[in-house]
Amino acid sequence: MNALEIKQLSKSFPGFQLDHLSLTLPNGCIMGLIGENGAGKSTTIKLILNLIHKDSGTVTILGRDNEDHLTLTKENVGVVMDDVGIPDYLTAKQVGKIMRHTFHNWQDDVYAEYLKKLSIPTDKLFKNLSRGTKMKLGIAVAMSHQPKLLLLDEATSGLDPVVRDEVVEMLSDFTRDETHSILISSHIVSDLEKLCDYVAFLHKGKLLLCEEKDRLLEEYGILHCTAEQLHELDADAIRSKKESPYGVEALVRREAVPDNFSISPIGIEELFLFVVKEVR
Repeated sequence: MNALEIKQLSKSFPGFQLDHLSLTLPNGCIMGLIGENGAGKSTTIKLILNLIHKDSGTVTILGRDNEDHLTLTKENVGVVMDDVGIPDYLTAKQVGKIMRHTFHNWQDDVYAEYLKKLSIPTDKLFKNLSRGTKMKLGIAVAMSHQPKLLLLDEATSGLDPVVRDEVVEMLSDFTRDETHSILISSHIVSDLEKLCDYVAFLHKGKLLLCEEKDRLLEEYGILHCTAEQLHELDADAIRSKKESPYGVEALVRREAVPDNFSISPIGIEELFLFVVKEVR
């Protein structure tokens, strides 16, 4: 059973369309949803949670349709949205008391440990917390009721590098249990590159690529060469290219390039930029 299956998911708004999105998140894995602002990342997560109604397609969470099992979704899915959604006049301590009566599997001791580890004040009003601390509180809540799937929308946004590293470590520890999975969107691609098993590239509502991260990094590389040298290659070897007066930088499939060419490794962010350029 997969943690999440999305098939042909579509949603139209004025000026935007999420267009027949299909992806699968296996149990025990972390998938990074990468895309520029307005690409459809938040729309996708809201559709998974049935917060907005889809036009077509299906969403299956832990083997069950997301429209038919809302109670299951609440209990087994931890959620952190860009807008955390905690009322302004609650403290972290009060939030814990409310969540104790909201989730059957709420763990007071786990919540207290997260508050301590993330340096979240227990008696300060939510409205008076910094954006980063608000996000940390949302993460603490999401991870304290034994969820099997975490959905995180820009959850590392507003966090300083040290805390981001702590959160990335916490999320990695979460998926050491093979029944736990994470779908996380972020514009901080370096976090996703460290964290994720799979990456999915969204651009203007379309899924450009969805694959195992390590397989992508093994398959593709960067070739620096002249325009004449590039013409020597089979067209199927070249995925995208950037030309300048100083030469050519091309995204290539390693196995299709002769051994006499020197290919540099590529990172996920650079790969995303090349793939987006390909469709423009």
